[in-house]
Amino acid sequence: MLAWVYLLGAICLEVVGTVSLKLSNGFTDWRFAVLTLSLYGVSFWVLSLTLRTMPVSTAYAVWSGLGTAAVAVIGVMFFKEPMSAFKALFLLMIIGGVVGLNAVGKH
Repeated sequence: MLAWVYLLGAICLEVVGTVSLKLSNGFTDWRFAVLTLSLYGVSFWVLSLTLRTMPVSTAYAVWSGLGTAAVAVIGVMFFKEPMSAFKALFLLMIIGGVVGLNAVGKH
C-alpha cells in the first residue's frame, strides 16, 4: 500500500514539475526552471522508492499515463488548450490502459 502512496506522490510532483516547465518559458524564467528540475528530481527519487516493491512495468505505466492525463486536463483548464472529442477519447484510452495494466499486473 505504501508503494501506491509513493507512486501518487511521484505523479503529483511530476505534474507540478511539468506545469513549472510550461511557466519557465523555455527556461528563461530561472525560478520556474529551478523548480522544474527540482520537482522532476524529487519525482524520480520518489518513483524509485515505489520500485522497491512494485514491478517497474506497472509503476511506470501508471506514473506516465496518469501524469500525461493530468497534464492534458490542466492544459485545457488553465492554459486554454483545445479539447477535441478525439483528444478526450485518447485520454480515456490512456487511463483505461493504466487501469487494465494494474488489473492484470501481479503486485
